[in-house]
Amino acid sequence: MSYQVLARKYRPQKFSEVIGQEHVTRTLKNAIAQGRVAHGYIFSGHRGIGKTTIARILAMALNCQSQDHPVPEPCGVCDSCVEIRAGNSVDVIEIDAATNRGIDEIRELREAARYRPARDRFKIYILDEAHQITDAAFNALLKTLEEPPGHIVFMMATTQPEDIPQTIRSRCQHFSFHAVRFDDIVQQLRDIARQEGIAYDDNALAMLAEVGDGSMRDALSIMDQAIACCGTTLSGEVVRGLVGTVSADVLEDVMDAVARNSSADVLRAIDRLLVEGQSAQHFARQMLRFLRNVMVAKVAGSDSPVLQISSDERVRVARVAERFSEEDLARFMQIMLRTHSDLGYKQEQRFHLELGLLKLVHAQRLLPLEELLSGEAGKAAATGLSSRAAGATSRPVASPAARPSVTSRATGEPEPQSSRAPAASPFTRPSPFEADRKRKSEPKAETQPDFAKQAAASVPAPRSNAQPEPEISNGNTSAAMNAGVATAVALEPETGAQPKSNEITVEAARQVVLAALEDAGQQMLAHNLEEAEWSVHGMEVCVTVAMSQVLIDVALGPEPKRVIQAALSKAAGRPLKFKMVSGGAQVAAKPAAPRPSNGAGARSRAAADPIVQRMQEKFGAEIRTVIDHKDRG
Repeated sequence: MSYQVLARKYRPQKFSEVIGQEHVTRTLKNAIAQGRVAHGYIFSGHRGIGKTTIARILAMALNCQSQDHPVPEPCGVCDSCVEIRAGNSVDVIEIDAATNRGIDEIRELREAARYRPARDRFKIYILDEAHQITDAAFNALLKTLEEPPGHIVFMMATTQPEDIPQTIRSRCQHFSFHAVRFDDIVQQLRDIARQEGIAYDDNALAMLAEVGDGSMRDALSIMDQAIACCGTTLSGEVVRGLVGTVSADVLEDVMDAVARNSSADVLRAIDRLLVEGQSAQHFARQMLRFLRNVMVAKVAGSDSPVLQISSDERVRVARVAERFSEEDLARFMQIMLRTHSDLGYKQEQRFHLELGLLKLVHAQRLLPLEELLSGEAGKAAATGLSSRAAGATSRPVASPAARPSVTSRATGEPEPQSSRAPAASPFTRPSPFEADRKRKSEPKAETQPDFAKQAAASVPAPRSNAQPEPEISNGNTSAAMNAGVATAVALEPETGAQPKSNEITVEAARQVVLAALEDAGQQMLAHNLEEAEWSVHGMEVCVTVAMSQVLIDVALGPEPKRVIQAALSKAAGRPLKFKMVSGGAQVAAKPAAPRPSNGAGARSRAAADPIVQRMQEKFGAEIRTVIDHKDRG
């Protein structure tokens, strides 16, 4: 007799022998016991998990001759069970739908379904790979499937149930099969190895189950190949070389190099594997699975049932998980997922694999956005900077430009250096959310205007020659921080105290606006405002100019007004409005003089106009031609 492979030799012949599909076998056994057998079934799921096997077992249970009615478990010895198991039963027809997928084959099936079975109770059709049937063929089967004869049972097995039309699925009972658990596959392989008289180690069986990827048939096929290679002893090393997997020690070494930020060791490990003939895409897949297991061990613990690996692998992934945070591992998985996807269609696979692994090394240097916003990253950087500076010099000296002059509010004398608050480091910038919350919680009466703070910070305080400023050491810095909490200080320039209110003065508003207009190229408007009357009323700065309202609307366009309001708001530290009104003696109403009929009167009026006079004074202009539209009109 020719050799029979393990997948066929140890194929389950009863519902109780099927592993991993208890939800399906229990339902079918109860349906047979209760006499509620449906006329159509759809078995869908992963490859090699028992879809066609359960269809055959169901056919044997329905046609078993051990009793005069269907039984929950077939006997396996009657003529009907033996013929169905051998595949030569007349009343159980298995059809490969991948090759018999057309409407003509379905028409023949429909015609044959009208005749009663030759011997058994039911005529059963098992359609394997049913999703390959065309839409027209499904439509031809639709009526027969909806109202079949009482002796017909349809069973369709498929790996892609979404390709079966909804009209077919709604007329059948759909069973979704699960992938077989890792532990169940290992136990089944262990039992088969004992029956075959094969010596094994747990690592070899675990490797076979992992390569099977939830498929019992795939695991048995690889085990058959491993037995042919190893003989009567299955060892982990031989199985690893046979299936082409990378040792877990290599994966751990790569992650160790990543933890040490050693790009050279990572590149050397990859070069060694590729020289040995390993596939870049296969290694990326294994690396991705290893990172997934490390992530699960980090989140749920190494004893979690979610980890479908051997006990030795659990210890290994737990050891790697201790070296990385959950965020780092999630980032590593995302990088390897993209790398594995790129290797599927890129030409230079080695380059892309090396680039992906180098990204793992550099990914640890990235800081979360939350740390940057909250200042934690700056504090860490400042701490590292201080420790390096402490190693270079025993007494670091702060820069004089970085130390503001601090005086006491009560005495006005410079306070001792130990009570001063340290200057803010550029690395210890507070969170913008915390600063905004602090600004809103402070009373407005004690808040100093921004322009006053900037002016005070820009003016250095006087320092006595007889009292030199001491150096700041690490101890003095902490003392200054503690003293700065209890002491209220204020910045005072040489010219005098800053105003306590946030009201901007008239002169300050004038200077700010004129400077802003000069910078924006609005010299003419700045000249007109320079000779105007200024006033500040609450939230509004008002300027009275000797111009008509029409000229004001022309001169103060949207852009100049935006420049003026931005400058005022920045100087005052709060939003301010700007307004130009017409007024003054020069625009007062005058009695209308008789207009001469010649052009001399128009020239004299133009020469007397205040705007023309300012233009002549400012730019040295001269009047050449005067056109009086009123005289022409």
